[in-house]
Amino acid sequence: MHGCGHDGHGTTLLAVAKYFAQTRNFAGKAVLIFQPGEEGWSGAKVMMDDGLFERFPVQEIYAYHTASALRPGELALNYGAMQAAADAFTLTITGKGGHGSRPENCNDPIVAAAYIITALQTLVSRNVSPLDSAVVSCGSIHSGDPLAQSVIPNSCQIVGTTRTFKPETRDLIEKRLKEVAESTAAAFGCTAVLDYDRKYPPLINSEEQAKAIADVGAELVGEENVKRNYPRATGGEDFAFMAGAVPGAYIRVGQGGAPAHN
Repeated sequence: MHGCGHDGHGTTLLAVAKYFAQTRNFAGKAVLIFQPGEEGWSGAKVMMDDGLFERFPVQEIYAYHTASALRPGELALNYGAMQAAADAFTLTITGKGGHGSRPENCNDPIVAAAYIITALQTLVSRNVSPLDSAVVSCGSIHSGDPLAQSVIPNSCQIVGTTRTFKPETRDLIEKRLKEVAESTAAAFGCTAVLDYDRKYPPLINSEEQAKAIADVGAELVGEENVKRNYPRATGGEDFAFMAGAVPGAYIRVGQGGAPAHN
């Protein structure tokens, strides 16, 4: 299940727009942003590249996301890093295909890929400081044809994601991923080509704005229901592009229920 609640996000922003239009009980100007393509398509960046903040200048910005891990009526945030940088990678391992009965005539990219996947686990355990945080996950491996069980294919593809919080850790993971993949592939007579796509930067709450939204939340649901030191998460969030351009804060609103990705 992919149930991140974006229908609820759109509905509640419409409700806010209706309330603001009916009451006008606020100072200054409020800009309500209906942001498309949050998951994987960098909708926030597309809007900014289209001149969002030039056409609608803002001094500060806020966003919320529903959270199944929190009970309804609970709010959670922190005054620093909320979400990780989210990047995607594709590794293409190329060898020499042939018949499975004569492997000595081949350079098997599937075997090389298996060793690469195992070796990539050391990026976090042996290259990143234990006091830092990072994730390297291989989400897909594809090679050959299931109807051609006797064929060793020419190539194999690995697709995955990395998550980091610090710029220097992000650089390190990309560098070591390339080095480990290329060196491991070479040991099996294969080559590895890395396509590394930096998707979203880390989402960092501005302390002043985070405190302000937490204080408002406490007025609504009570201080006991506001978690002000909520652990950062390794999920990506493209609101990071907006919060990186102007001071802002991102808060989680409890909804309960099953995990969003279940």
